[in-house]
Order: sequence, then structure tokens, then C-alpha cells
Amino acid sequence: MKTAFTSAIIAAGALLLTGQSGKGQSVRKTGEERPLASTHRSIGKRDLGRGDVQAISRETAEVLSGNFESAVMAPTRSSFLARWKPVSGATGYRLDVSTSPSFDSYVGKYRDIDVGNATSQVVTGLSPGTDYYYRIRSYDSAATGADSEPALATTTTTSSGLVIIPNFDSTITSDPRSAAIQAMIVSSIDAYQRLFADPITVTIFFRLSTLHADGTPLEDNLVGSSDSTSYIREWNTFINALKADGKTANDAAANATLPSSALTENIVTRAAAGRAIGLITPPAMFADGHLDVGGPYDGIITLNSSKPLQFTRPVAPDNFDARTFTEHEIDEVLGLGSHLNSPAPQFLEPEDLFSWASLNARNTSSTGVRHFSIDRGLHFIVTLNQDPAGDYGDWDSEPQCPQNHPLVQNAFNCPGQSPEISATSPEGISLDVIGYDPVTALPSNGGVFGNISTRLPVGTGNNILIAGFQVTGNASKQVVVRGVGPSLTQFGLTNVLPDPTLELHDSTGAIIATNDDWQDASNASAIPAPLRPANGLESAIVTSLGSGAYTAVLRGYNGGTGTGLVEVYDTSVGNGAQLGNISTRGFVLTGDNVMIAGLVVQSQNKQVVVRALGPTLTGFGVNNALPDPTLSLYDGNGTLLIFNDDWRDSQESSISGTGLAPRDDLESAIAGTVTPGSYTAVVRGYENATGNALVEVYGLD
Repeated sequence: MKTAFTSAIIAAGALLLTGQSGKGQSVRKTGEERPLASTHRSIGKRDLGRGDVQAISRETAEVLSGNFESAVMAPTRSSFLARWKPVSGATGYRLDVSTSPSFDSYVGKYRDIDVGNATSQVVTGLSPGTDYYYRIRSYDSAATGADSEPALATTTTTSSGLVIIPNFDSTITSDPRSAAIQAMIVSSIDAYQRLFADPITVTIFFRLSTLHADGTPLEDNLVGSSDSTSYIREWNTFINALKADGKTANDAAANATLPSSALTENIVTRAAAGRAIGLITPPAMFADGHLDVGGPYDGIITLNSSKPLQFTRPVAPDNFDARTFTEHEIDEVLGLGSHLNSPAPQFLEPEDLFSWASLNARNTSSTGVRHFSIDRGLHFIVTLNQDPAGDYGDWDSEPQCPQNHPLVQNAFNCPGQSPEISATSPEGISLDVIGYDPVTALPSNGGVFGNISTRLPVGTGNNILIAGFQVTGNASKQVVVRGVGPSLTQFGLTNVLPDPTLELHDSTGAIIATNDDWQDASNASAIPAPLRPANGLESAIVTSLGSGAYTAVLRGYNGGTGTGLVEVYDTSVGNGAQLGNISTRGFVLTGDNVMIAGLVVQSQNKQVVVRALGPTLTGFGVNNALPDPTLSLYDGNGTLLIFNDDWRDSQESSISGTGLAPRDDLESAIAGTVTPGSYTAVVRGYENATGNALVEVYGLD
């Protein structure tokens, strides 16, 4: 039993509004594909005027004297960084590269190539696992110096690994701080090459100017900007490629939230991001920003030369960190961004696929609130910008400077702060789930239960709702247990439990926590915002649990009855502990009042056994047991995956092999492997019989 997850229990449809658009250009003949130019603008938080001029003057003097941090870049499969010490009085350098220490032949264009007044050069277009030798000659207005001693560099033997090739405009190579500017850009690139393993090459043209690449003036409030090659791809083509490319736990969680039906007809993807998931999306941009067949660049990044930028760290409080803005624009060329700023805003971009207003409610519009989330809004990785003065694909920014949480992708970054991308930063996670493969990605040890829930009528006496679950592993596990009643009316249910109360018991039966109205709890503020019940009469418990078995008991306050829902949420998936086997006992009626158990599998495929027991309960002193339970398993779309009445009727050998075969032949069981996603198990009585039943979900790996 294998199925792909598509959506959770009930999800709001995507909201699409036309927002700011980039510039689209037709570059091919009728009937041929048309790349688009996606634009992005980075804005500084304050207008600093000239900034700290003295700090910039000191930086310039240090660069000219050779006293600045050298570029850092580890060799890749097709490139390495040639570095040398500055020569006093030199105004530039010439570079040779060869596979021979005697330089009796040269590699490609690297013979007496003028690299300008820099102290490093990225050498590209090379073969994996090969020794290369390089040498330089300094020059000034009067003469060219002698050859340096040869230096050795070796490319890596791997065939994978992201490679970013920088090309520098004359606005950079002619700047007095050129060596530091190039070193900063190369070191930024190194950060991305160390993070991602995709076997693609991305080429970016870097500029330092007050003009866009097409010659139009930069807007006055911009610190940086980028133009990127983009393509329109049909929904299924893109989504299938994205799913096939998934390799990490983040990918599995995020892909599990993708709907089965298209949110928009097409997806707009950056050229680099398309290639990262195996699509044919070549670069097509020229240095002046126009698009055409054979354009060598995936994108162009321009830093505003009129702004107080520093290219070495630490940065003065009144100046902007050029590296932060460079990384911001590299993120854009690689693929981050929203359809709200797209050249084709009617189509979503990859980042929009993971935009949520709240739990199970998508929002891709410019109104309301949007969060980037890879688990349907259960956890918010970052809040997205809704200020039209900034870019809608960027992060929401704190109003004050300095910011308490500076991030590379903030819509408005402050001077004097230097955030960077990392594997666990919102930028790193976002690039991961839109198709880039982290170098350090390790396979998950198997799927885990992210949360479980059971809905059925709650009566009195023994006919209450009792949900059991286990925590496995050596670490403690933070969970949120909820008892819901009034909120169920929004799903069309009537006769709901008006005021649920909740008890949490340990394996000895001792009560370890109780709650009636969730806001009355002393630690109510610790409940994650998406998990706070919508109604003040509903119950919630947030607590950390060690390894063991636990039971949540849902009753009605003062003996109230009605349909209720008990839920257990894992708020710390991936910390070494897991939610384990799950069981719920309650009284099964007919119609809407049957037993409905929901579960969410996260990270990777999970082997499960689902059981529905009735007659067995009489041996444990439970009266009025459901005589002949039936079991149906549905995916997140409500599609029936498998049905079972009597467990021996189908899958007998598979179920017996797990050691979890029901005791009574009239009881039901289903065994199989499910992919990450949400599922619902429904227990009914055969021929509408009623009675107490137990539904159980076991994880086998």
C-alpha cells in the first residue's frame, strides 16, 4: 500500500492576486520558448546618506596596501581559486594556468589573461580530479614583472557539487577596492558551494554601479538588485521533477504538503532552480540585461555604488554589509522569490508552494499574513514580507535597527549587521525544499509520526474518548495534546462537545496533567501559535515527555456529550525521540458519529499496521463492544486507499508476519508502507452496528 500525500484534512485554497511584476521579454521566434527576466530589489532599512565615510576611507587604504582578508574558496569539480600576495606598486596581474609545471601548454583562455588589480581569480571550465598549475605576473604603467613560482591546485574527484562562476564588470575591476570586492564575492560563493551538492553550474555577472544593467538608474532606496533568467513550466512537469529530486527530511516534509491538483496552471522558475531539479532551463541573459539564445548568465547582480557599502568585516554601524546584500541577491538568482513580484504573477513560484497563513490554510496573496512553512503551517520557519515597499518573496523585517533577528533575506536590512546563509537558516531551508540538495544531507532513519488525532462521539461513564500513544527513543519529546469540540462546527458537524476537558495519564495510570479551558493553563503561552485552540472552552496541554506510554482522556465538562476530537502533536520532530504506537478507544455510532483517526507521517516512508478491534475488548472488561468492526484508510484528499472487514480476508500473511494480528477473525487490520503525508482511518460497525471499539496505528520501523 503506497500512496503519495497531497493535502491535509481540510486546506484552504490558494489565494492569487496580481502584485508587482518584473520585466518580461520575448526573445525567440513564434513557437519557441520565451525566457523571462525576474527582477529583485534589496532595500536598506535607513537612508544613511554618505554613511561612515571615514570607515570606508580606512577600508580603501587597507585594500590598496594589501591589508585585507583574502578570498576563500575550496576547489570544486570544475574550478579552483588562484590566489597570490599583492606586489607593492602593481596596478594589475596576468595569469597563466596549465596542467604542466613547465607551462608547455595552457588551459583554455588562461594564457597571459589580464585579471586586473585583484589578488585572486576563480579558474573555471576544468576537469574533475586534475592537477593544475598557475603563475602570475604583476604589472604597472611602466612594465610587466617576472613569472611567479608555479602554484598547484587540484579539482575534486566528485561529479556533483554546485559550482557558481562569477564574472566581474569593469565597474568592479576598475574600483580602488576591487581586490576586496572580488574577494568578498568569491567568499560568498564559497559558502553556497559548500552548502549544496547539485551537479549544476550557475554563472552570475557582478556589477558595482548606480545603473541597472540595461542603463536605467537604480532606484534611490536600493542597496542591491538582481535580474535572473526565468522560465514558465507546466505544473505537473515542475511538481513531478521537484518530488523526484527530494533527498532530505525537509524535502519529504515539504513535498508531503503539495496538493494533488494544480494551484496554478504553470510554475515560474529561475533557470538555475529549474536545472537543480533536472529541468532544461539554460541561462539566457547577456551583460546588458537582455535575453536571447546563448546568453551566458543565469543572473546579474548589481550593488549600488552610491550607498555606504563595506566589503570587509566588521562593518561600521552606519554602513551596509556588502556581503549580506550579495548573498541576498544570490538567493534570488538561485530561485527564491514570490509570484507577487514575478513577470508572470498569475503563476506561482516555487517558494509560494510553501506559503501558509495558519495551520492547513494556504495564503499566496498580498493580503493577510503569510509564513514560510514545510509542514502545512504547523511550524513557521519565517514570516514573509507583506509591505508593498519591499519584495513579497523576502522575509518580514523588524521595524527597529539594529534588528534582533537579522537575516540575509529580510526585506529591509539594517546597517552594521552581517547575517549569513547557513544550512539551517530560513534561506538554507528554503533553497533545500525548492530543489537544492544540501551537501551534508543524510538519509532519515525512517518516517516519523508528526501528529495524530481521533474524532468520535464522547459520552459519559466508559463511553468517553481515550487516546493512547507512545514516546520512543532516548530524548524527551515535547508534545501538544488538544481536546477540541466547538471548533468542529466549522467543518459542518452538529452536536459537538460543548466544553471538552482533558487529562493526560502516564503508563501507571497516574494523572500528570489536566486542562479544561486552554487559556487557563499556567504555560498557555508556550503552546505554538498555530496549535492554540480556536475556542476558549477547548483544552490543550503542552509538556515534555520521556520515553513511555501515555493516555489522553477526553470528557465533557459536567457530563456534557457530543462529538469531540483529541489530537497529539509532535512539536520537536527530528530530535531523536518519536511518537510511537497510537491507539484510541471510544463508542462507535453511525453516520458522522463513527470513529475517525488521523495521522501525519513526516520525513520518509513509514511501515504501518492499522487495526480496528471490537470483540477483543470484552476480555478487558469493556462492555458493549463493537461486534464486527470495519476499517477504511484514506489519504489527505479523502481518496479511499484500502478497505478491510475481517483481517484474514486480505493481507493475512503480511499482518501475521508483524506479530500484530488481531485475536478475533471479525476484527480488521491493514498493513503497508505509506509515504509522508496525512491519512485518516475510519472505523465503522458492519451493517451499522454500534459499540465500543479501539483503533490502533503501529509504526514498524
